[in-house]
Amino acid sequence: MIKKYFPEITRKQEAQFAALYDLYTDWNSKINLVSRKDVENLYERHILHSLGIAKVIRFTDHSAILDVGTGGGFPGIPLAVLFPKVRFLLLDSIGKKIKVAEEIANQTGLENVECCHARAEEEKRKFDFVVSRAVMPLSDLVKITRKNIIRKQQNALPNGFLCLKGGDLQAELIPFKRKVIEYELSDYFQEEFYTTKKVVYLPV
Repeated sequence: MIKKYFPEITRKQEAQFAALYDLYTDWNSKINLVSRKDVENLYERHILHSLGIAKVIRFTDHSAILDVGTGGGFPGIPLAVLFPKVRFLLLDSIGKKIKVAEEIANQTGLENVECCHARAEEEKRKFDFVVSRAVMPLSDLVKITRKNIIRKQQNALPNGFLCLKGGDLQAELIPFKRKVIEYELSDYFQEEFYTTKKVVYLPV
């Protein structure tokens, strides 16, 4: 499924993506990261979903990305596999989940990932983009992490927020209506799961 949409991946990346299934299945039996049913659909509903951001932007090498509320490592870990020369900080306030993300990153051989048990309000470092997956309303995320977005530009899109969201977002996006861009993931992925899924991009 990954190769279908990202045919350019290397053998190393293919092996890393392949390793994720057993790692997540094993960890999910100890700590509830995703629903049991969803583990069977790990590539479709979690890994490929995370990579939806890569259909909107190809991060420039040496960019820095902050993944807020990463849970077990989504979208950060799949994106880190796809962009090995981009730095990712995975942040979560739940210690046992961030520990799992750290273990999976280590066991997958990802050298471009740092995992941190903290609240986003406490993080002071600067990044090109903040990414998230259905973690909180956009207005809350902007309020908490706008301080973390660097002014210097090095990507095809201006720095800002890239959020994976689903369903009716009309009310949530009203405060940003003039600036926000919604990318329908059904334009990129054929699976039925993506009919209501979007990447919401807000430049800063």
